[in-house]
Amino acid sequence: MKKLAIITTHPIQYHFPVFQLLAKQCRLKVFYTWGIAGVDPKYDPDFRKEIIWDLPFLEDYDYELLENIAPDPGSHHGKGIVNPDIIKKIDAFTPDAILVYGYIYHSHLQVMRHFKGKIPIWFRGDSTLLNNLPLYKKIIKNIYLRWIYNQVDIAFYVGLNNKAYFKQFGLKEEQLVFAPHAIDNDRFAIHHNAEAAELRKKLNIPQQELVFLFAGKLEPNKNPKLLLKEFTSAVEENRNQPEGFISNIRKAHLLFVGNGVLEDKLKSQVGNLNSQVHFLEFQNQTQMPIVYQACDIFCLPSMNETWGLAVNEAMAAGKAIIVSDQVGCAIDLVKPGINGFIFKLKKSKELRELMSYFIKNPRESMMLGEKSREIISSWCFNQQVNTLIRELNKIR
Repeated sequence: MKKLAIITTHPIQYHFPVFQLLAKQCRLKVFYTWGIAGVDPKYDPDFRKEIIWDLPFLEDYDYELLENIAPDPGSHHGKGIVNPDIIKKIDAFTPDAILVYGYIYHSHLQVMRHFKGKIPIWFRGDSTLLNNLPLYKKIIKNIYLRWIYNQVDIAFYVGLNNKAYFKQFGLKEEQLVFAPHAIDNDRFAIHHNAEAAELRKKLNIPQQELVFLFAGKLEPNKNPKLLLKEFTSAVEENRNQPEGFISNIRKAHLLFVGNGVLEDKLKSQVGNLNSQVHFLEFQNQTQMPIVYQACDIFCLPSMNETWGLAVNEAMAAGKAIIVSDQVGCAIDLVKPGINGFIFKLKKSKELRELMSYFIKNPRESMMLGEKSREIISSWCFNQQVNTLIRELNKIR
């Protein structure tokens, strides 16, 4: 069996199932560069609480926690990952290929430069060109990233926006291989009807009423303030509609799940919609399928989102989707009028109109949600793993 070394900072809920599947088809070793601190419970300043994930991140595959001597260790900056023995450790494993997640870290770039031309260097990231930068920054970024990606033999792109990004910075078509961004579709698709009904009861939301969901960090980039503003406007502007519409509008709810710096501000802006706007604190991975299934439409109005894996999760749970045009996955996963809608961030009125549409046509969300489940079925871990194994087996 061929050997594959993976270089990544710390265990992530979207990675370990891939590692477990890979370990069944090749000799895999994952080198965690953050070190032992990367697997310990840690305080998340965005969620404003200590996070202890409740999934088995370190089971059923071979890994090593490398020594990290960075003065300020962590994945929050490039100098937070410094592993003095990483080259020696990789050499001892004698891999046929090295897959690196992220280039900004000192040791990750060291690996790419040291082994370039000796062992195939693979790369995975999900950056896009959606963020608008000043011209001078674009020029500097273009020069730097072309040098970075000159170290790469193959880049596994997660979607179309990511592919465009890699091509912009010098990678050729033949160097780009599609390996979809994925989540555990089966886990989110398992029915949790009783638990979802209980959650609605806890939130005082009757079973037949429509619920828009936001799940993530309550931070400016995720744009939850816009969602609250346009939900409020959608309710207010329809109060004078015919009687049939009024009853539907009163049945609309907005649920925020998560914590963050905007939490207090959002709660203070609810106003007279306190019975229709609800808040839940951060929910761990085993609880999130229940959260999605308790709602009808998932909303991600981000100002800049490289992908948005919560969209994958909501689709696997069978939900209609509303996203901004600055969400990386929109072009791949959201088919307008089929499983959801994409609104232009610069025209926030479009978000209000879409929410009004669902409020007036609540059954529409069910039909679109079923399409979501169909679309996301092929965006799975198995497809990602099969792609990696196919490329690994090509190596002589």
